[in-house]
Amino acid sequence: MKKLLLPILMLCSIVAFSQTVAQDTTATQNNQDNALQNILNGNASKGITVGGYAQVDYNQPEGANGNLDVHRLVMLLGYKFSDKVQFVTEIEYEHVKELYVEQAFLNYSLNDRLNIRGGLMLVPMGIINEYHEPTTYNGVERPNMDKSIVPTTWREIGVGITGKYNEASLRYQAYIFNGFTSLNGDKTLGGKNGLRNGRQKGAESTVNTPNLSAKVDYYGISGLRLGLSGYFGRTQAEDDVQDIDGADVGISMFGLDARYINQRFSARGQYIHALISDADEYNDLYDADLGSELRGWYAEAAYNLLPLSKVQKLDAFVRYEEYDTHAGTKDANITRNLGYNRQEITAGLSYHIANGAVVKADYQILDNKAVGNDAKGQLNIGFGVWF
Repeated sequence: MKKLLLPILMLCSIVAFSQTVAQDTTATQNNQDNALQNILNGNASKGITVGGYAQVDYNQPEGANGNLDVHRLVMLLGYKFSDKVQFVTEIEYEHVKELYVEQAFLNYSLNDRLNIRGGLMLVPMGIINEYHEPTTYNGVERPNMDKSIVPTTWREIGVGITGKYNEASLRYQAYIFNGFTSLNGDKTLGGKNGLRNGRQKGAESTVNTPNLSAKVDYYGISGLRLGLSGYFGRTQAEDDVQDIDGADVGISMFGLDARYINQRFSARGQYIHALISDADEYNDLYDADLGSELRGWYAEAAYNLLPLSKVQKLDAFVRYEEYDTHAGTKDANITRNLGYNRQEITAGLSYHIANGAVVKADYQILDNKAVGNDAKGQLNIGFGVWF
C-alpha cells in the first residue's frame, strides 16, 4: 500500500500542475519549429541557435522500490554559417552524472535534393532513433524493443548524403559509418541487449571496415509516413585480433516503420530484423551469447480525448511489443534463452499541456517466455520538454 501511495500523490500533483500551466499556453507556440529543424531547413537567421529537450521520470516496479531520475537533459547548439553551411551538436547529460555528445555534424546544402553531411550522426533505423524527443512519442519511457534491437540512441561517425524529392514524396538518407565494436572493454555483444554494448558513440572509435546505412521515407499520402531502413557491414575488431576467426561478425539489419495521424486518431508501428553471420565463432572466441537473429516489432494506437485544439491534446494510448535478442541461435552455436523473448503491453496518457511540454503516465505489463516466469507490472510517471 505504501508503494502505491507515492505514485498516486505524484500523479495528483502533476495533474494539478498541468492544469495551472495550461492556462498560460498560447496557440502561437504550435507554429514553432524545434531548433534542429530551424537550422537545417534554413529557417534560422545566421548565427547561433539554442534548443534542447529533457525528461524526468518516476518508475515504480511491482514489488520493488521506485526510481526517480532526471533521465536526460540535452542541449542543442547550432551555428548557421550561411544558407548552405550549418553545424549542429547535441550535448547530453543522462542520470545527472553521465555526459555524452549525441550529435556533432557539419551539413552542406547544395539544394533540397542533395545535402552532404559528416560527423557524429544518428543511424536512420526505425522511428525512435531519429525522433526520440519525449514530446514525439507516447509512454514515459521509449519502447523497449528500440533499446534492445535497434539500439537507441544509436549514433556513429560517418559521412553521407540526404535529400528529398517532393514530386515523388520521398526523403532519402545514405551514410558510411564506422560499425559496432566487437569488444567494448570487457563487454561483449549478445545477451538481453543484443548489439547495444557495441555502440562506439564517437568516443575514440575504432574502424577497420566501413558500414553502410540507408533509409527512404514516403510521405505522399496525407497523414501517413512510411519508412524503409537498411544497415549492412561488420563489427570493428582491434588490430591484434583482426586475423582471428570470430574477431568480428557480419550484420544485416532491416526495418519497416509507419506513422499515421487523422484528426484525433494516431497510430504507429515498426518491425526490425537483424541477421548476424559468424556469431558461432564470435561466441567461441569471447565466451559470449550473441544470437544469429534479433527480431522485434510493436504496434500502437492513440486517441486525443480533448477537442481538436492548437494548444493542447490528451492522448490515451495502448502499445503492444514483442522483441527477442535470441530469435535465432542454431547458427550461433548457443542455447536459446527464452527470457530474451519478451512481450510488453503499455497503456497510458500523454497530456500535451503546450506545444513542446508533455506530462505522461502509463502502466506496463512486462513478460517473457522463460519457464516459470511471472509477468511483472510497472507504473511510470514523468514529464518531458522540447524546444
